Amino acid sequence: MLLDEDPATLIHHTIGNFNITPDKLAVSRINESLSTLQQARDLRVREAESALKKLSRKLTTLNNHHLETIASHSVTAHASEIATLDTQKFRIAKSANDLEIESERLSSQLADLQARLQELELQGVDGGENARRGLLYDEISLKLKVYRSLGVDVDRDEKGQYAKAVIRNGNKGDVHVINMDGKFSQFFYANYFWSTM
Repeated sequence: MLLDEDPATLIHHTIGNFNITPDKLAVSRINESLSTLQQARDLRVREAESALKKLSRKLTTLNNHHLETIASHSVTAHASEIATLDTQKFRIAKSANDLEIESERLSSQLADLQARLQELELQGVDGGENARRGLLYDEISLKLKVYRSLGVDVDRDEKGQYAKAVIRNGNKGDVHVINMDGKFSQFFYANYFWSTM
């Protein structure tokens, strides 16, 4: 009978009939594959952790740089600097305008002085014909000299009458031209001359 045989022999024959060697080899290959896969996964995880640490350090550095930039560049300080520069720009423009006005005034004064110089050169060293003749200034010449010292130049027309006056105010840098055609009284002209000087 079958059960009368030794159980070890029966088990041995049963194992031989199942032929589990290929299965054992397959399980061994699967274990090796799982081990290789686990190692590859561990390597990828370590690489990802290393890249994450690098990115984290870079983010920290950039955040610190950003905070330093914001701290060093204040919006209120920038606005204040812009306002200061605008104020300086307007001051410079005003100074340039004032210098231009002063330049025009000095040009006018230079033209007057050149005309006076030319007049003196025409008179010569001895003072012209009147001085050579030993004549004194008459009343009209003295009046003209006083007028010129006050900044008033009077021009004659073709008839020899005084028809136009040019009044220069050196303090204000103004020049006024007045036509004296007799429409107004001498009192009016005198007041006008004094108000413009």
